[in-house]
Parts: sequence; structure tokens; C-alpha cells
Amino acid sequence: MADEKSPTDAPTTTPTTTDATTTNATTATPDGAGAAGGSTPDGSAAPMVAAPISAPIKQTRSISGNSIIDPVNRIEGHLRIEMEVKNGVVDDVWVSGGLFRGMELVLKGRQPTDAPYISQRICGVCPVSHAHASCIAAENSFGIEIPNSARIIRNIIEGAQFLHSHILWFYNLAALDYVNPLNALTADIADTVALAEAAGTTQADFRSLQERLKGFASNGQLSIFSGNWFDTEDGGADDSKNAYQLPAELDLIATAHYLEALEIQACSSEISGIIGGKMPHIMSSVPGGTTFVPTEEKLDDILFRAKRIRDWVAATMLPDTLAIAPFYLDVAGYGKGVGRFCAWGVFDAPSRNPEERYLPSGMWGFGDSSVQSVDETLITEETVRSFYSDSGTPINPRSGITEPKWPDEGPSRDGRYTWNKAPRYDGKPYEAGGLSRLLVAYNRGIPFIKENIDMLLAYLSEKAGATLGVEALGSTLGRTAARNIETLYVATKMVEWTEELIAAIKGGDTKTFTEPLHQDGEGSGMWEAPRGALYHYEKISANKIDAYQIIIPSTWNISPRDAQGVRGPMEEALVGVPVADLKKPIHALRTVHSFDPCVACAVHISEPATGKTFSTVTSPWGVK
Repeated sequence: MADEKSPTDAPTTTPTTTDATTTNATTATPDGAGAAGGSTPDGSAAPMVAAPISAPIKQTRSISGNSIIDPVNRIEGHLRIEMEVKNGVVDDVWVSGGLFRGMELVLKGRQPTDAPYISQRICGVCPVSHAHASCIAAENSFGIEIPNSARIIRNIIEGAQFLHSHILWFYNLAALDYVNPLNALTADIADTVALAEAAGTTQADFRSLQERLKGFASNGQLSIFSGNWFDTEDGGADDSKNAYQLPAELDLIATAHYLEALEIQACSSEISGIIGGKMPHIMSSVPGGTTFVPTEEKLDDILFRAKRIRDWVAATMLPDTLAIAPFYLDVAGYGKGVGRFCAWGVFDAPSRNPEERYLPSGMWGFGDSSVQSVDETLITEETVRSFYSDSGTPINPRSGITEPKWPDEGPSRDGRYTWNKAPRYDGKPYEAGGLSRLLVAYNRGIPFIKENIDMLLAYLSEKAGATLGVEALGSTLGRTAARNIETLYVATKMVEWTEELIAAIKGGDTKTFTEPLHQDGEGSGMWEAPRGALYHYEKISANKIDAYQIIIPSTWNISPRDAQGVRGPMEEALVGVPVADLKKPIHALRTVHSFDPCVACAVHISEPATGKTFSTVTSPWGVK
């Protein structure tokens, strides 16, 4: 950052350590320079059983000090994590979003038909969700309902974006916290083939890939695998000195599928491009329906790709998840968060009732006997710790105010430390995301979700040697595995929705647009992006936007403390995470990545009237 001061209210004293080899806290800078880590392969294709799921990681060093990850890599946008470590675990934490976009201000005075296109620019990974939330807000303002075929088309293009995002996140963003491609250099090819067969996952040209990896390693250029912490001193289960636990053969399998995932996630975006004209930032979803005209050729192209993705996810992504999970059962021992989950629902059913969506809406927490209906009036935001003018009290987004307040001397130790607001529901922080959607769907009795969550819990119970309930999903491991189950669910539904659209058109259901009834009103669009609950609100007068407010999923998850000092979900999830390496705290990074935070693109902003500026510097090698 341009300002070198800490964006937290952490103590100002020099951090101390109990290990003589550890110096003062430093900014963690993933540099990819470490040697290969991970478990030594034993030539066996049989899965190895990790530590019991309830057992904490046994660190060989008990240290204290400050550990900072800035920037967090392999996410969208600029995020800073500052942790206060005591006796080998995170004792306190501050999550700082270094980004101001001000889209609400950009949209004011525009026509509601402009909003879906402009709001998509918030994010290049989940633009479809912003388009749909904005369209729904306008449609509720206009008092209209889109036609049935338009509903199905929106489900398909939304589903394509979900698949693109989930596959990209698991393999290309989060996987390198667990998979060490350099360790694959020592894999035995025959054992790799046998392990892939035993795990029920897909084969690849493992020998050719291993030769390519050797080329990367020999010339010192790790290419797409650079900037990681394979040499971290954070420990693993059973007193392992390295947190990377996979045998070399499984590292080679996962690396092969990392490369395949690049192609499959692109296939998902091709579906978005067919319907939306391009991707990212589609052009076809508009208030009232869609401008997409289905043809036999386009429907055939979509169906072919949907089936390809579904088959790959079923044959590769889920088996990989189950193959990797037993080596990291210790990851289920931390990262719980606040234990409360919100979902606005996504993928409309014919009823258009949010509680009957294919992934339904609801509020649920561990210990609750049932899912509660969403009450929009209970949603509030606070800015007491954020770089905005403070309203003094929590306010509902329908009365929301976006007035950036530039800090005079950078982030304050005693007050504001983030550009992120603090959303609350009924005064409490809630987690959003794939885990939230699946827990709500599980407790609403969606058959596919119940069957696969129960399967996952039974599998983990067997590996852990203990019976695990749904509470076990409230962890870094659970958050990751649950989202992969959602990937298979959406991939399966994509094929069904495409076939449903074909049948509808054959039956003469070709209407895809509804005209607005009037040009005044207000309404909200409560929908889901891949990362969780998404909220758009707009007030319209004479076909012009008077007010607009947005709460994105990561606003919930990376929320700062509120006026009562209550942490947000990610901050709470990081408390208690083991840290033995202040410079490369991989367990903390795994927890952050399990939320898949999206803070969009790093920007520089200025206030011409005063000349005040606030800038961030984002680099894969860290902030210098």
C-alpha cells in the first residue's frame, strides 16, 4: 500500500517469538522459490489415513508474533490479512479490503436498462449474477414477471457461470494450497495409473506431464505454478514437518487435472458466450427477460457442452475431492467461522418462489431446528470500521448511503481499516457462499444435496474413525468439499434445463420478454453469485435510477468488526488457525481461499477537490 501503516488496531509493540529462528513479523510474499515439499511417496496406491478429524495440528514450533498476508494471491482483487499469533495459533485477526469501486454512485441517474450492463463490471468472474440481480430488481420495480422460456435461459447461463467459477476456483485458485506439482517429479508412473484407477478418477498422459514439469523445475521457471508456499514451515498432521501431505502420485494426478480444468472452465464460458453474446459481461439478460433467440444449432451446441462438463465433473472433480480429503482431515479442525449461513436462492423453478428455487433461499445456523425464511427488512450495514461516512446506526440497504471517507493518514489503528462495509442480519454476521447454499438446501430436503452431503459425511467419518455430523462441514475442509458437490448438482441441472428449454420451444413456448407496466417504483434483486448471497436494490422515478445499493457475497464474508466489536465470518474463521511459519502461514491461506473471496480489481482513486489519494499496489510477489 502507499501508506505503510498497519490497517488494524493491533498492538504497536514489536512482536516477540518463542523460537530463536523466527524474526519480527514480515509481510508474507509468495515467491515460488521453495524446494519441493509434500510427503515422500511410498509406492502404494492405497489411500493413507490422516489424523482424526477432531485432532488439532501438532506444530513443532510454538511461536508468537504478527503474520501478514498482503496481498492474498489467487483471488480477485486486493485483500490483506493481518494476524496476531500467540503460542502457535491465530489469536486475533483483521481482514482489510483495499478497494473502492463506487458502482452505486455510477448508476445513479442512469436508466434501469443500463444497470445490468454497468453492474456486471463489478466482477469479470461473476458478471452474470450481477446482471440477473439487477434485472430482478428492475422487474420487481416495474411489477412484471419474465416468461417461462426466459426463466430457463437465465438458469442455463447462470449455471454456466457457476461451473466456470467453481472449476476455476477449486483447481486453479485453491488447489495449490494442497497440491505440490514439484513433488510430482518423483512419482512412479505405474503407481500413478494404479492410484487413479483405485480412486475412480480419470487418467491422463502422466509420463508426458512429468517430463514437462521437469522442464519447469530444471530451468528455474515454475510458470503457472510459481508464487506458492511449497516450502512453508507450517506443519501437517501427525507432526509432519510439511503441510503438503499428498504422495507424489496423487500430486501428479491432481496436476494433470489442474491443466484439464483450464479447458473445462473455458467450455463453461463458451455456453455463456453462446447465450450472452460474449463472456465476461453478457449482453442478452435485460429487465423483462432475455434477447437470446434459441435456434436448433445453438441449443445443440449448449447441450453438447453441458453434457461434457457434467461428465467431467462426475468423473474427475468429485473423485479428486474424495481422493485428496483423507490426507487433509486436519483441515476440518479449523476455520469454522460464525456458524450462521444465509442464502437468497438461485435458479428459479416455475413457481418463482425463492424458497422453491433449485438452490433455495433461507437462513440457518448450527443448532437450528429448521430453516427460517429471509426477511429483507432485517438486513443492515455498518461502516464504523470502514472508509465511509458513518451513519451512526446500522441501516437497511434500501436507505443505504455510499459516501467514501478518505483517511487522512491511511488506515487507523483504532478505527477504520477496510473499504468493506459490515453487513448484518438481525444484528448478526452471516456467512455466504457455496457451503451456505448447500446447508440451506440440505435442511430444506433437496434430495440430490441430502444424498451427496450424507455420502461425504459417511466417507469422512470412515477415514476419520469417528461419526461426523453436518457440523463437520463448518470448517476449511467442509467449505471446500461442499462447493464441489454443488458443482456436480449444477452440472447435472444444466443438462436438464437445456432439455427443458428444447421441450418448451417445441411446445410453442417461445416468448422471452415482458414489457414493463410502468416506469416508477422500487425493488430488490436477491439472488446468488457463485460466492454467495447477492443483493441489488434500486429506486426508479420516470425511468431514471434515484438510488442504488449493492451487497456482494464477499461483503458478508470479509466483513470487518461492527460497533459491538463482533468479527465478520472470515475474521472469526481465522481465529484459532495454527501458524508455525509467520512468513508463509499456509493453514491461514487455506482458510481464506475456502471462502473464495472476490474483492474485484485493484484500483487507484482520488478526490480532485482536496487532492487526497488512496492507492493499493497488487503484485504476485507481494507489496514492496
